Amino acid sequence: MKILDSVKKIPGGLMVIPLLIGAFINTFIPQVMNLGGLHSAVFSKAAATPTIAIFLVCVGAQIDFKNAPQAIKRGGVLLITKFIVGALFGFLVGKFFGPSGFLGISTLAIISSVTNSNGGLFMALAGEFGDSTDIASQAVMNINDGPFLTMVALGTTGMANIPFMSLLAAISPILFGCILGNLDPKIKEFLTPGVSMLIPFFAFGLGAGITLTNVVTAGFSGILLGLLVVVVSGIPMFFADRYINRRPGYAAAAASSAAGNSVATPAAVALVVPAMQPLVATATTQIAAAVIVTTILTPLVTTYVAKRFGSVKTGMEEFESKFLKNKKKAIA
Repeated sequence: MKILDSVKKIPGGLMVIPLLIGAFINTFIPQVMNLGGLHSAVFSKAAATPTIAIFLVCVGAQIDFKNAPQAIKRGGVLLITKFIVGALFGFLVGKFFGPSGFLGISTLAIISSVTNSNGGLFMALAGEFGDSTDIASQAVMNINDGPFLTMVALGTTGMANIPFMSLLAAISPILFGCILGNLDPKIKEFLTPGVSMLIPFFAFGLGAGITLTNVVTAGFSGILLGLLVVVVSGIPMFFADRYINRRPGYAAAAASSAAGNSVATPAAVALVVPAMQPLVATATTQIAAAVIVTTILTPLVTTYVAKRFGSVKTGMEEFESKFLKNKKKAIA
């Protein structure tokens, strides 16, 4: 049976298929994951965090120190763009429709989901279409993981500064791998297979924390929120990636998702802004639905962008040729 070949034919298949399997099991037969011991350590949501950490060590080993500034630039451009458009869109919705938003989607749900991104999905897609620098740029985008930027966007001051230790904890696996890989090229070579091999394992763990029935519960508003996340953040990031980072745009498409962690953001925000409390239950359900919708949609969009505009794996020649040609026309 050619299972692996079949999975790879699906856009983002190494990430999406295991994730959906994990979500299906968690939704309908969750007891399968609760056997305990080594079984639950691998086949439950508990597997996601440590597996991603090991994955990042392998990724870090592929990075040359000379490429670190480029990773910071790529990730920074996407992070800032996603935050600005998410905050601005949420502000405009609040200004014209009030905190309750439109079509049942509150400003809290919009800002919480649009300003965030699924780091695991991004790294999987970056690994499929990009290079180690693309994957490493997630270390910068980890800043949007959680309620911090949502609170900033909502005008609160409860978390005015990013805790240094939290930031260090997010990037330390990459730094550790980077140091090892630069000290000894054989370590870099040894860890290379882990970049692709670990994706299905942490994808299953991420899926094991998702309940598919949330899409049904949230209904049309949850699905619409997922579409908004991809469109509202994806299009501006695409242009920023192309004209600031001077890249084809596949990384921007890969970041046009809602993170699983953003499901907990409304409740965290309400602790600081009690006036938001009435919106928490609905926003949480809608964001959970948006996470599932973007998990399916983002790989499809990324695959299209990579094929249409080029990528490291599909070929950069066409993009570089068009970009240089347009640049010469602009100068002329």
